[in-house]
Amino acid sequence: MTTRTIVTRKALDRSMLYWTATVLVAAELVVGGWWDITRYSQARDTIVHLGYPTYFLVLLGVWKLLGALALLVPGFPLVKEWAYAGVVFLDSGGIVSHLTVGYARGEVAVLALLLVLTVVSWATRPPARKVRDQLIGFRPNLP
Repeated sequence: MTTRTIVTRKALDRSMLYWTATVLVAAELVVGGWWDITRYSQARDTIVHLGYPTYFLVLLGVWKLLGALALLVPGFPLVKEWAYAGVVFLDSGGIVSHLTVGYARGEVAVLALLLVLTVVSWATRPPARKVRDQLIGFRPNLP
């Protein structure tokens, strides 16, 4: 194998990892966002048990749908950074809420997995989806 083949394989593996993690995170945001906006009974019961008002569901749902859109649509790297931050706040806040109230601790593992997938998606995103590389121009040979 040549060096070029190895680099290409690494890039392909990284791209596959990025898209797998990103699609899973976006899918969860779309489903969760829809459930929140429609005040699906399971989502409503959970939010009430955690001590939040039910109108909070609509707010979360709208932001989840916008976040999924931001992660999937090409371009807008700064908006993507905000979306990633929002998902991290959402998942980590969910973990803390569940642990604090002691409610449905099994959901903590799911939220932790989603948090890890979000970090993987962020860490493996292509240069065209990074703010830094958009601001200074992507130069792959620089450290």
